[in-house]
Amino acid sequence: MIATTEPRWVQRLLIAVALAFMTFFLFVPLGTVFYEAFKKGVGVYVAAISDADALSAIQLTLIAAAISVPLNLVFGVAAAWSITKFDFHGKSLLLTLIDLPFSVSPVIAGLIYVLVFGLQGWCGEWLRDHDMKVIFAVPGIVLATVFVTFPFIARELIPLMQAQGIEQEEAAHVLGANGWQIFRRVTLPNIRWALLYGVILCNARAMGEFGAVSVVSGHIRGQTNTLPLHIEIVYNEYQFAAAFAVASLLAGLALVTLVLKYAVEQRVKSQKRAVGERSE
Repeated sequence: MIATTEPRWVQRLLIAVALAFMTFFLFVPLGTVFYEAFKKGVGVYVAAISDADALSAIQLTLIAAAISVPLNLVFGVAAAWSITKFDFHGKSLLLTLIDLPFSVSPVIAGLIYVLVFGLQGWCGEWLRDHDMKVIFAVPGIVLATVFVTFPFIARELIPLMQAQGIEQEEAAHVLGANGWQIFRRVTLPNIRWALLYGVILCNARAMGEFGAVSVVSGHIRGQTNTLPLHIEIVYNEYQFAAAFAVASLLAGLALVTLVLKYAVEQRVKSQKRAVGERSE
């Protein structure tokens, strides 16, 4: 069934405009990154990504993602479970707070952590007395990464779990299953693809975060620079080949994420259709 009545030339024009926009603002910049990365040869490329500062940035990026993604996984599942399976005061407030990182600039989030944990911040004196460092150190980078990424998993799970309802969990409870058994054998199998989808998006954002991490890192070369910060530094130093070489790693991650996102998205859509058919 045709959903629109526009002439075919209008449809083709709109498609052409969309393709032209994607070409100039997506495909050309992405291709330029890989072209510039390998422009001076494979040897220069390998030297750029195997540099000590680049390896340190890669390691720190992986550490931040490895800590923040599991934390957001636990929070996302717990928040989605609470919102969709229980009625309690403050549910709408919790939903609003989950969306907070979408409306607050990452730079502002970084400044908030500096205000709280910096040397002149609310907890700065206590941290200094106990020889603990948060700002301009790995803990601050992890905190900033967690803040900007925590909505992704919860926001993927909540709509699906709301559509599924609580009938299956209630049936399992009547049959004698405890809370952990209900979650492991009933809830988790029904949300596994949406959960994986959220994890993929969360991981991609964690590795590519710039604004909040830039504020709390201090840009200490070889110590607190993640991949995006390292790219900025070497580019500002006119080391263009090195900047594009390291940037190609993040671009490659984006492409892999896109492929995984598409595959999992199809699973999620089919799962949602199955849920809708059962509810009818």
